[in-house]
Amino acid sequence: MNKPSPKTLKVTHVNQLSPNMLRISFNSKDLKTFPADSVGGYIKLLFNEHGGTDITGLSAENRPKMRTYTIRNLDIQLGQMDVDFVTHITEDKLCGFGARWASSATVGDMISIMGPGTVQEVDPTKDWFFFNADMTSLPALAVKLKLLPRDAKGYAVIQIEDNADEQTLEAPKGIRVIWTTESLSKTSEDLEWLAGVPFVWCACEFDEMRALRRYFRNDKEIPRQDIYISSYWKRGVAEDGHKVIKKQDHEEFEAN
Repeated sequence: MNKPSPKTLKVTHVNQLSPNMLRISFNSKDLKTFPADSVGGYIKLLFNEHGGTDITGLSAENRPKMRTYTIRNLDIQLGQMDVDFVTHITEDKLCGFGARWASSATVGDMISIMGPGTVQEVDPTKDWFFFNADMTSLPALAVKLKLLPRDAKGYAVIQIEDNADEQTLEAPKGIRVIWTTESLSKTSEDLEWLAGVPFVWCACEFDEMRALRRYFRNDKEIPRQDIYISSYWKRGVAEDGHKVIKKQDHEEFEAN
């Protein structure tokens, strides 16, 4: 089976959503081929070794550097897509390729992507829901909140860089949305545990993920089928290194 070819997108709009988050809109005829349920799934932005978007001449031995982002909005008929980028760059995040590119992107810029990837589903039949996200996973969380049953209840705890990074989210009235600039795991653990069987969704920085995993899997004994938990990044490590650490951590946790 032939490997899929990269798709080339054109930047059509750049919108500063908040001090530390940028929304970039893209257009491409290739987006018209995406499955209808791609919103909330992921794409891989492709960069050369210097962080540029020119990947011509790269080979299987010298493959593009890939950076993962969520499809925030998608209009298949028009071939348009929105992707949100965290642009708060610190030494810890190593001035990531994606953030650097987004911060300087202008209308007309071109970039290649792979995808889309699959969407991680939330079980809508559970009694309540407990979402945990930071700014890197906020786009995915926003999609999931919008798709919940209208009578859903529970929590959505979101760690942001600055209070001005709060966004208006479409969520059921029974979901208490909590914005915090403090520890994501500590904020979540301090909340009252509701009655019934929950579905737990966590996506955040690696060390916060491990703290949340201990709380939900060990302390609250949430079964594996009722929880999705993943680290989207690790402080002080680029995405390539994070993938290695993430895989090793998962294997060690499941072996215990």
